[in-house]
Amino acid sequence: MKNRTTAAIIAFFLGGFGGQFFYLGRAGTGVICILFCWTFIPAFIALYHFIKFLTMTDEAFNAEYNGGMSPMGYSSTGAGDELSKLFDLKEKGAITEDEYNARKSRLLA
Repeated sequence: MKNRTTAAIIAFFLGGFGGQFFYLGRAGTGVICILFCWTFIPAFIALYHFIKFLTMTDEAFNAEYNGGMSPMGYSSTGAGDELSKLFDLKEKGAITEDEYNARKSRLLA
């Protein structure tokens, strides 16, 4: 599970070499940063990422870099959001009433 603050610190200190990309699991981009570190372009990108990581919310960070999972391992969307989406699907006719009730009972269990 990636941490927003850790990513920001790595971007600040090792961002010129693409450290934040290696931490976030994007090794290909990190290698490109190492190859171009002499141009200082990765340093400017790291400064951007440092500011971005400090200003974004935990939910936005988790959605982008942790696959939508919160630090506790649960999905960042709540049961209420899921029920609302499920109801919309039922209203649009995408799922039947029986399927709606079955999924609803699984969500609430």
